[in-house]
Amino acid sequence: MQGKSVEMGQIPEFILFPDPQPYEETLQKMAKTAQAIAMGEAPEQVWLLQHSPVYTLGTSAKEADLLNPDPTIPQVKTGRGGQVTYHGPGMLVVYPLLRLQERGKDVRAYVRWLEQWICRSLATVGIEGAPHPERIGIWTQTPQGEAKIAAIGVRIQKWITTHGFALNVCPDLSPFQHIVPCGIRDFGVTSLKALGQDISVKEMTQIVTDCYKS
Repeated sequence: MQGKSVEMGQIPEFILFPDPQPYEETLQKMAKTAQAIAMGEAPEQVWLLQHSPVYTLGTSAKEADLLNPDPTIPQVKTGRGGQVTYHGPGMLVVYPLLRLQERGKDVRAYVRWLEQWICRSLATVGIEGAPHPERIGIWTQTPQGEAKIAAIGVRIQKWITTHGFALNVCPDLSPFQHIVPCGIRDFGVTSLKALGQDISVKEMTQIVTDCYKS
């Protein structure tokens, strides 16, 4: 995690959504909020939430990576970077809406900063996570080998950040079996629960919030 760092700046407002949120409606709210932040009409924010079950297709998504998706789970194209992934209950999704022009205007440094934030959060519950130089996201060791525990996908317009990362706390992992998650065929997906960590999304939300500020 060497390289230029992102300036923390002022602590943004942290907003917790207690119930699973529909994906498309959340995207619409995010876009409006990001525009308001860009115009100086709203403060910087970090949204912490869970989504109702959804397959999301990023800007690099390939139809071939939808192997045999569950027909009951909607598919939504989205403006974030990345390919195909799944969101659902039990997964902590974190959307920082920040003014990157006040934090160095460096997209790579921002992604490294997200990686560091996730890894600090995982370390708090005894999980060693790390980025990989050739695979996006945060990875950890499991009895079956290396697996992804957090996905990262960001979008930046007018130097306002949207989207962010999704941390697998205790989701149903079976929907991942019907896609090629983030275009990576040779490695699996895991969660805190699968690694033996009995922790709720609510508890992990507090840990992630605290680790931002640490």
